[in-house]
Amino acid sequence: MADISINIKKKLKRLSEKVAFLLQMLRIAWSPAYVLPLPPNHRFPMSKYEVLPEQLVHEGTVTHENFFAPDPLPEEWILKTHTADYWHKLSQLALTPQEVRRTGFPLTRELVAREIRIANGTLQCTRFALQQGVAMNIAGGTHHAFTNKGEGFCLLNDQAIAANYLLNENLAAKILIVDLDVHQGNGTAQIFCSEPRVFTFSMHGANNYPLIKEQSGLDIGLKDFTTNDFYLKTLEINLKHLLDQVEPDFIFYQAGVDILDTDKLGRLSITREGCKQRDRLVLEIAKRNKVPLVVCMGGGYSPDFKDIIEAHANTYRLAQEIFF
Repeated sequence: MADISINIKKKLKRLSEKVAFLLQMLRIAWSPAYVLPLPPNHRFPMSKYEVLPEQLVHEGTVTHENFFAPDPLPEEWILKTHTADYWHKLSQLALTPQEVRRTGFPLTRELVAREIRIANGTLQCTRFALQQGVAMNIAGGTHHAFTNKGEGFCLLNDQAIAANYLLNENLAAKILIVDLDVHQGNGTAQIFCSEPRVFTFSMHGANNYPLIKEQSGLDIGLKDFTTNDFYLKTLEINLKHLLDQVEPDFIFYQAGVDILDTDKLGRLSITREGCKQRDRLVLEIAKRNKVPLVVCMGGGYSPDFKDIIEAHANTYRLAQEIFF
């Protein structure tokens, strides 16, 4: 009996050590379900969700232990953000052809399964961020999903779902969403237009998609061909102001890399180094103010795939440098 007791204590100690080890590392949501076959010549770079984690492991930025595979998102959390009618049509593959075209993806059961795992990845990241300051999702940032519709490669709004989870569970009282994709976070703005506990900040191309913008808590529309200097100064001033004004106890960051000068949909003139400095500003201000942060990748459509992967990889490299 004594030997059994000793063995149990050893196992519990090893388990405790492993938990402590995992709590000291950057946790990243990723699943093979994030990668879905698309029709030939589709403009969405789906393969980045496979190549990016491989690149991060290959270069030694992270190890396989950094990643966790999210489960499917329980329906109750979807329905706290999206309407029952929209979710029913989406889950039953009953969207109209026009509604399907608006999303940009062929509607399949595999696609819906992908979306609910990505959304739960962001939700689960919030728990890790509360423990260690930051967590990241290889996908997500689906900011064009409204309460009642999807568009622009976005079907479920992962950051909105995760923000509502934090509010419902009393894990946060004031949330700041920093959306730096080149396209306005119109869905996120619409979802939280009447929610004072969530402040939405979108800095985007003024003349870019969507043609009709929603009203965020703060919108900054940038002129075509905006360069690093103006972009970074504008961002820094407004981030500092928002931290003082909003006083958030949680931040979501949509880190789209379609701001790059190489991006075929971007129309800004931000270099890869400028994009990296953008990420540094957001990560450092969260770290300095001790505000938990969840980062999701957002868009990126540069013709040279390497530009997309390198810009996204920089976000993870900086997270390791700043937080760990």
